[in-house]
Order: sequence, then C-alpha cells, then structure tokens
Amino acid sequence: MDARAGVIAMSKVRIERLGKVFDGHEATPALHDVSLDIADNEFVTLVGASGCGKSTLLRIVAGLETHTSGTVTCNGRPVTGPGAERAMVFQHYSLYPWLTVIENIKFSRRLRAGRENLTSSDVEAASGRADALLNLIGLAKVAHAYPNQLSGGMQQRVAIARALMGRPQVLLMDEPFGALDAQTREVMHDLILHIHRIEKTTIVFVTHDVEEAIYLGQRVVLMQPRPGRIHSIYPVPLPARRHQDMKHGEPFRALKAEILARIRESAGVTTDTELLDRLNAGGDADTQ
Repeated sequence: MDARAGVIAMSKVRIERLGKVFDGHEATPALHDVSLDIADNEFVTLVGASGCGKSTLLRIVAGLETHTSGTVTCNGRPVTGPGAERAMVFQHYSLYPWLTVIENIKFSRRLRAGRENLTSSDVEAASGRADALLNLIGLAKVAHAYPNQLSGGMQQRVAIARALMGRPQVLLMDEPFGALDAQTREVMHDLILHIHRIEKTTIVFVTHDVEEAIYLGQRVVLMQPRPGRIHSIYPVPLPARRHQDMKHGEPFRALKAEILARIRESAGVTTDTELLDRLNAGGDADTQ
C-alpha cells in the first residue's frame, strides 16, 4: 500500500517531508521525507523494525525533539515545542513517589496554579475532572494510595489519567504497555480504546507489537529504517467497537502476517531467525 494512502483533508496533525539528522562524530540521518496526516479523533499506531525512528517521530510531534527539515503542525499551527494541546505517555510511568494517585493526576494543575490566578471555580472544575478520570480508569478505590502500592498496570493508568487531565487534543503514547505482562496488556488495550471513545482524543501510539498495533489502531503506519521513513499505511478492517476474540479472525491474522512480512523485508531479512541473529550480532543500532 502506498505510504501516501489515506491522506485526510482536515488534519489534526500534519507531518510534511520531515527530516531529522542527529549530529555527532558523524551525522546520522534518523528520519527522511516523512509525510503523514492524522485526523481529529483518529487512533494511529506506528510499527517497524528497531532503528526506524518511531519514537523520534513521536517526540518531534510532542515538541520534545527538534527536526532538521520539513514541517509539523497541530491544528494548523507549527509545532515548535511542547504545548497544552499535546500530551505524552512514556513506557516508564514517571509518577512522583511522594504523591498519592489523585495528587499525581492533579500535578499539572498544581503547576499551573503556581503561575496563573485561578478562581475557586477553576479549582473545583479541576478536582471534578480528576475524580472523573479516576472513575474512567477504574482506580477510584485507590485514590489515596502511593505509586509503590500499585501494580505496573495501575501505575500506567495513573500516568494516562495525568496526561488527560488538561484535556489534550492529541495523546502521544510511546510503548506505554511494553513493560506489562500479556494479561495486563490486554486489559490496558480495552481501557485505552474505551478512553478514546469517551475522551475523543486523537491518539498516536508507538509499539513494537504488531498485534497490539492492529487491535488498537484505525490505521497502522509501518516505518522502515536507515534512515527512518514510512514504508506503508494499512487501514485496519475492524469495527470501532473491538473485543479480544477479533484477534483470532481471518482479517486480523492476514493483516498481521502481511505487516510482519513487510517488517522483515524492510530489515533486509526473510525470517524471524535471521532478524534475531542480526540483532544479537549488534547489526541494528536502535535510533528510535
């Protein structure tokens, strides 16, 4: 499928001819000529072999990394740094251990209160938002617990709620479930789809897991390395309301097989064993 397929007229995020070169002893091209349009309330997943620049691209959209060429816009405005309309969730939970669950969720509002004159109604609205998010992620009963009292999956729920606290229009997620066990990951998959329906947030989600990418995404963007660029874009042939049994259906399994074959092809191998041998030999430097 052509990498320009599915271009959307009214974009929430627009990436045009984006390039990124890391300076060092030798200039290292990380991204080259990346173009992608993401619509309002769309859920897009990014997959690809190690070193294809998935995380670098996400950080540029977040405003945490600068780009060398091309443009990135959100709501038609250039991205030049972090912004309230964009929030990021990382693989590591990054919760403040001295704050309770509810205090962690409210933390960004506390920072804002220190910079701006907020009215009592603003404070009340923020408190109501935090309570609503606690219910949404299913952690109301542990609102006053500390991070070290929670499981990994519960901690990541708190991190997601904290990112949603300011009502971002775009939620950027970098391998957020990578450290979780398989059963917890499935629970988190259904939770983030529920959040997407309720919050109507545009989500861009980076993962190494093709099954995860298909189950969550409305489109799967396959990137290839050296330098990182878009190889193909796949619309996902599943309904908006999803359940785990869909993973066993023929459309799901066929798309998974095709994407996995393309990932091997983009890495210059034909089997998973060859890919493993190359990784063990240190052949791929992960410049995500």
